Amino acid sequence: MTEQNTRLGILLMITTTIVFAVQDGISRHLAADYPVPMIVMVRYWFFAIFVMVVASRQAGGIVNAARTQQPFLQIFRGALLAAQICIVIVAFDRLGLVETHAIFVCAPLLVAALSGPILGESVGWLRWSAIGVGFIGVLIILRPGYGVFSPDALIPLTAALMFATYVLLTRFVSRRDSSATSFFWTGVTGGVLMTMVGIWTWTPMSPTASIWLACLCVTGALGHYLLIRTYEIAEASAVQPFTYFQLVFVAIIGMSVFDETVEINVAIGAVIVIAAGLFTLWRERRKG
Repeated sequence: MTEQNTRLGILLMITTTIVFAVQDGISRHLAADYPVPMIVMVRYWFFAIFVMVVASRQAGGIVNAARTQQPFLQIFRGALLAAQICIVIVAFDRLGLVETHAIFVCAPLLVAALSGPILGESVGWLRWSAIGVGFIGVLIILRPGYGVFSPDALIPLTAALMFATYVLLTRFVSRRDSSATSFFWTGVTGGVLMTMVGIWTWTPMSPTASIWLACLCVTGALGHYLLIRTYEIAEASAVQPFTYFQLVFVAIIGMSVFDETVEINVAIGAVIVIAAGLFTLWRERRKG
C-alpha cells in the first residue's frame, strides 16, 4: 500500500466514524418514542437490499454470495449482530450515547482476550497485560460498589461481549467463506430475524419520525459502503486505530444535541480503555 492510499484510507475511516456516530444519534432519538425492534427491523430492510445490490454486482451474483459451507454459523453470527444492535440502542436510550460508547469501546479488548480460546490464537503476556489494564478502565467507568452504579451500565458491556463474539465468529467463518458471503448472510439473516420480531411492534410514525428513520437507513448503508471502501484502499492495521474517533464524535453529538455530560470517571476510564486497545492493535500489527 502506498502512503497516499494509507492517507486516503485514514480519511475514509474518520468519515465512516462520523457517519456511524450520526447513525447512533438518530437511533437514540427514535428509541425515545418508538419500539427498538421496529427501528432495527426497518433499518435491516434497507441494509438487506443494500447487501443484495452489492452481491448482484459481483462475480457470480447473489447465488455465489449466498454459497456457504457453514450455514448455521453464518445464521448464528447474523442473528447475534442483530440482537447486539437492539441491545446497544436500548443502552443509548437508558444511558445516553457517551456512557454507552465509553463502555462499548472495550470490544476490541474482548476480541483480543477471546481470540485464544475461540480461535486458538496466541495471546502474549504483554497483550494480556493491556487487556487487564483496559478492564481496569471499564471498572473506573462502571464504579461497582458505589451508590451511583446503575445496573443499566451492564447493558453496553453485554453488547460489547456480543459484538466481540460476532467479530471472532466472522474471523472463524472467513477460513472457508469469502467476505462477500459473510456480508450477504449478515444482512439477509438480520433482515429476516428482525422482521419476525419487529413486525409485532409496528407503531405508526409521525412524518418527521419517518424522515429520521429514512436518514437512519441511509447512514447505515453509507457507513458500511465507506467501511468497505476503506479496507479496499488501505491495510486494516493502518486504519483500525482511527475507529476510536467514533467515541469523540459521539460525545460531541451527545453533549450538543442531547445535553449529556461527561463524568470525570467516564473520561478517565475511556482514555485508559482506548490506550489499552491501541496497544493491543500495535502488538498485533508487529506480530503480523
